[in-house]
Amino acid sequence: MRSMQSWLDGYSADHRNPVNQVIHWICVPPIVWTVVALLWTVPVPSAWLKPGAWAVFAMVLAFGWYWKHSHRLGGALLVTFVLLALLTAWLFELLGQVRLRWVAIAVFVAAWVGQFIGHKFEGHRPSFLTDLSYLLVGPAWLMAKLLRKLGVHTEN
Repeated sequence: MRSMQSWLDGYSADHRNPVNQVIHWICVPPIVWTVVALLWTVPVPSAWLKPGAWAVFAMVLAFGWYWKHSHRLGGALLVTFVLLALLTAWLFELLGQVRLRWVAIAVFVAAWVGQFIGHKFEGHRPSFLTDLSYLLVGPAWLMAKLLRKLGVHTEN
């Protein structure tokens, strides 16, 4: 099994340009939120589940992947997932299913346009085009940077 540090190092190799790094700080968190929000709007059988069940299921799977690779990163990302779930539940109640979906789609498209602009500065294709696992590594890469700034080491 590949270590989290190996994943982060691979991701870092494709993200050296300072402009691209700033764009990732701006765009990756909204992309993560849009995935949560879009899954939140997928209908579920109301007799068994509540709105957001698909999003929670996806967050649990993602958390499991992070936890397997780094308990500290996994824990920090779990806190992030809980905050995103609370925000999304509130927005779902405020906006409703259809409006939330459209807002999430708009943010998703804008953030990905930003990501591809960042990679133009970088001169490399986005990492996930070589390995889809990098879609999970991007948020972990940012969290690892944030935790290091706070003096927390991300290795288990």
